[in-house]
Amino acid sequence: MLHAEFIGTLTDSTTGVILSLAIILSAGFIMTRLTKKLSLPNVTGYILAGILIGPYLLHVIPESVIDGMDFITDLALAYIAFGVGEFFKMSRLKGNGKRMVTVTCFEALTAAVLVTLCMFFVFRLPLPFALLLGAIGSATAPASTVMTIRQYRAKGEFVDTVLQVVALDDAVALLAFSLCAAIVSSVGNGDGSVSVGTVLIPFMMNMVTLALGAACGFLLRWIISERRSREHRLVLINAVIMALTGICSLLDISPLLPCMLMGTVYINLNRGRKLFKQVNHFTPPIMLMFFVLSGMRLNVPALATAGVIGVAYFFVRIIGKYIGAYVGCRVGGTAPEVRRYLGMALVPQAGVSIGLAALAQRMLPEEPGVMLSTIILSSSVLYEMVGPACAKASLYLSHAIKREDTTDKNKKKKTKDVGVGVAES
Repeated sequence: MLHAEFIGTLTDSTTGVILSLAIILSAGFIMTRLTKKLSLPNVTGYILAGILIGPYLLHVIPESVIDGMDFITDLALAYIAFGVGEFFKMSRLKGNGKRMVTVTCFEALTAAVLVTLCMFFVFRLPLPFALLLGAIGSATAPASTVMTIRQYRAKGEFVDTVLQVVALDDAVALLAFSLCAAIVSSVGNGDGSVSVGTVLIPFMMNMVTLALGAACGFLLRWIISERRSREHRLVLINAVIMALTGICSLLDISPLLPCMLMGTVYINLNRGRKLFKQVNHFTPPIMLMFFVLSGMRLNVPALATAGVIGVAYFFVRIIGKYIGAYVGCRVGGTAPEVRRYLGMALVPQAGVSIGLAALAQRMLPEEPGVMLSTIILSSSVLYEMVGPACAKASLYLSHAIKREDTTDKNKKKKTKDVGVGVAES
């Protein structure tokens, strides 16, 4: 009875949103206290919290409120993409830009090809379904990997490679999906022609938003300067990011590439990284809500519907990412630790893949379209649960996080405590 009354209160438009946000933030924080004891990244705790309070377990927050929070996903992806743009400074890319493109193409396209072949030859699914699912499988979600890197303050060549690859990965995924969409459209028309409405128009809209993202980078260089106070700089950057994200949402375009290009243009026009640091200090609550919402959106009954096909997709994509990353690093001539462990950091998938799944569902007949969407939505949450742990393991194994650092910090803390005790005595 009390639970029903509480849900009824949350359904109220204003009160429900405010209380739901408080519950999401609190649940995410509390769950990290548990995952911290298990040495798991915070992102895993956030997603587990979302599953726990979601509609299939405790059902603390009504689905109507959850559906109204899609804007948080767009904002989170926009901030992530802007932050990734920081690592595309031309002076840094001149030395290894071709290498990063090579690695990205190998890891993305190998996963796409393996998923497509598995769906078509093993499960005998229609070629359009296999092509679109394979193209979506090439995408990697940078959110959990980037947050894991930030949490453990990892640095070094491995981290630089991961950040550049996951940023380029979405560009490769969008291009691969556009090509597969053209093929599917041609097959669907039956006359070998390509539908302008499903391929050319979305492509042009993406080009428009990319140009707008570059223009916003120039705008930031002009409106944000050292004479601005810290508060005003933060206000302006949030206004620009939200405006660009809103326009992308209006055009039904992912904000990832435009916001990444905005960050890239800004960092190449202005040497300072102060603005990126300020944005990083502003975004943790948004990132927490994004991952908790991802957990709440996991359709538990749909996991049974996807069945063996979903399980096969889950593992084949991971295998493709690892093999592709290894071969790409071998061809590109990266360091051994990068070659061995890069594939582990590319496991997460969400954001772009979910958006592409919605487009693919509209292109396919109803039944295979629903199946494809179910596979991507359910596996994305599972990837986000497994991904942070894999990312953390790859950072440790590649020595981007050194165990000695933790030991040294503990020693310093003990020394400080001893010093305080002596002074008090």
